[in-house]
Amino acid sequence: MQRRFQQVDVFGATPYKGNPLGVVLDGQGLDTESMQDYSLWSNLSEVTYVLPASDERADYRFRIFAREREFPFAGHPALGTARAWLQAGGVPQDPKQLVVECEAGLVPIRIEGETLSFASPPAVRTGAIAPHELTEMIQILGIEPEQIVDSQWTDNGPGWAAVLLENSQQVLDIAPRIPNRPGRWKIGVFGALPQSSAPEKFEVRALAIENGGLREDPVTGSLNGAATQWLMATGHATAPLVNRQGAKVGRDGHVHLDLADGQLWVGGAANVLIEGIIEL
Repeated sequence: MQRRFQQVDVFGATPYKGNPLGVVLDGQGLDTESMQDYSLWSNLSEVTYVLPASDERADYRFRIFAREREFPFAGHPALGTARAWLQAGGVPQDPKQLVVECEAGLVPIRIEGETLSFASPPAVRTGAIAPHELTEMIQILGIEPEQIVDSQWTDNGPGWAAVLLENSQQVLDIAPRIPNRPGRWKIGVFGALPQSSAPEKFEVRALAIENGGLREDPVTGSLNGAATQWLMATGHATAPLVNRQGAKVGRDGHVHLDLADGQLWVGGAANVLIEGIIEL
């Protein structure tokens, strides 16, 4: 059947410089296999499907697919879906804040003019990266162990581990190596920008390696949120700040991070660039 569809650019400093997201606004009635099939075929990093909320506190529910894999939460899908829902005529219960439902639970999204921000959810996995896992990550990144300032699991849904390097140039210089064995790694790499670039604080890269394939995510809200919580807790960062991401894949992503009421908010631009109908 015909369903409303939008494609949204999220976190871009200008249109077409962020992370694209496909949003199927009429997801009701689709089974998981159909959702996976379109996500895989689309070749987008993520596709979301909007559904009626099952919790009366939520404005809507949505499911997130990264090709054939479903995520309980991801940042740029949360913001992009919110922008698409609002532009399609959705009216939130609170004009200043959406509450959206995903597999990870209820997520608040602030509405501040054209900027949307989600409350970074609690991590599902934290703590030190095991030595053998960190050794694998170092080999994948093609860096020297002494370049690592700090590291930790920062997984709030998609499975990220974060590595802090000495500076932004080291982040940009990484030439990742695909391991010659099956496996899945999601590595976020951070490096401090020169002080003259304030309020921009970190250069970020997000690398996903799975079964012999490498993909670099243009701009990643979930990683920036979880990793910034860790960087702040360990004294490497203070809010508010802006992280840059996407330079190595031709993007110019800006992720804004701020504290309010004890909660870290992750935000940025979200612009609907394509609207139409999809047969699904």
